[in-house]
Order: sequence, then structure tokens, then C-alpha cells
Amino acid sequence: MKRTVEIVLAIIGILGYGLLGAFGVVMLVLQNNEAILQDIVEQTPEMGLGDLDTLIEGLSTGGWLILIVAVLAIILSIVAIFLIKGNKHPKSAGIIFVVTSILGAVITVGFGIFPGIFILIAGIMCFVRKPAQLIQ
Repeated sequence: MKRTVEIVLAIIGILGYGLLGAFGVVMLVLQNNEAILQDIVEQTPEMGLGDLDTLIEGLSTGGWLILIVAVLAIILSIVAIFLIKGNKHPKSAGIIFVVTSILGAVITVGFGIFPGIFILIAGIMCFVRKPAQLIQ
């Protein structure tokens, strides 16, 4: 049985997690950019020094969290694609897809929900699709 649909959905999810990882990198770059931080202070004069420190800390923590989750989701999805290729271990691949999609969406506090949906659908299809039975 060909598993092309599951593989395509997983690749779309991987691309989505790649964009999410790029967003995490942008957050880390913005955290270290003094010019942008100075612009934020100038645009919001009511923001105190403590608020700015909180913003910088949030960018750092959030950027690393999103980047790590995206990289792990990409790696696990690629492993699941190799498991499903040739219809070798569809149940194992389905478990990896489902766990990756749910954890990716929950840990990133919803940022990973759109790529997670594609991977979740691929995981569900791994469980639902059965090989064709030959009628004798």
C-alpha cells in the first residue's frame, strides 16, 4: 500500500515547523538587536526598565523554546517518514506523528498548531488506512 498522502502531509508539517523554527531564530536575533530595543523604548515611553528586561527575557526564552521544539518535531517527523516508507511500520509512525503534533502544539502554547494539524492528520491516517484485501 502506498502511503503518499501521509508522507505529503508530514512534509507540509515539516515545512510549517521549519517556518516556526525560523520565527524562533528571529526572536533570538531581535533579543540581541540594540537598535530595535531602543526603538521600542522610544515608541513606548511609559515602558520602564523592568518591563524592557522582561521583554528581552521573554524573547530569549520563547525563541529558544520555539526553536528547540521545531527542530525536535522536524527530526521526529523525518524518522516517522522513514518508518512509514514502504509501509514498514505504519503504527509506529502514527504514534510518533500524533505525539509530535500534540506536544508541538502544547509546548509552543499554540504557535505549532497549524503544522501540528498536518502531522496529526498523517498520524491518524497511519492508524486508519488498512491494506487492501484480495477477494478470492
